[in-house]
Amino acid sequence: MVRLSTIVILAGIVLLFVPIPPIATISGALVIALGLVLRFALDK
Repeated sequence: MVRLSTIVILAGIVLLFVPIPPIATISGALVIALGLVLRFALDK
């Protein structure tokens, strides 16, 4: 079973390659950060 945080991190990486530079880069970085927070917060 794949963790939710892994899916969120992968979605953030995909957003980094979307051809709308300012929006995609900022949202991609935020989504990756959210995935890392989920990974550390839920991994007890």
